[in-house]
Amino acid sequence: MPFALHINFVLVLIGTLGSLYFSEVMKFPPCTLCWYQRVCLYPLVLILGTAIWTSDHRYKRYVFPLVLTGLAIAIYHNLLYFGFISESLAPCTQGLSCSAKQLELFGFITIPLMSLAAFITTLLLVWLDRSNELSPTANLEIEKV
Repeated sequence: MPFALHINFVLVLIGTLGSLYFSEVMKFPPCTLCWYQRVCLYPLVLILGTAIWTSDHRYKRYVFPLVLTGLAIAIYHNLLYFGFISESLAPCTQGLSCSAKQLELFGFITIPLMSLAAFITTLLLVWLDRSNELSPTANLEIEKV
């Protein structure tokens, strides 16, 4: 997919700005799991932006650990939010509960669900970006040297 990196950059930028909008403008305090997901999401803006700016397509080695960690936390958060995991297993012992209902667009789109969708889409776009793979002609040039 030729523009996967650019689409991914826009996606994580929207996710970052969206999370800041929810917490700073709408005054929804983030729970502990939301903070952990932000720790995985925010650096992606810099990494993907730098990869675009420098045309360095080795960014995957830096992106995959953050995306996979964020995805694991988002899966856990959604299982907790929708009641598949007991509240007693939640790391949210102080402040806002990780299963607190703050926003439900159209009756089912929640903040944890948006995070899960963002990490899944980011992972798919990183996987679909084949720009760092050498073309057959590039392999021939390497063999000549």
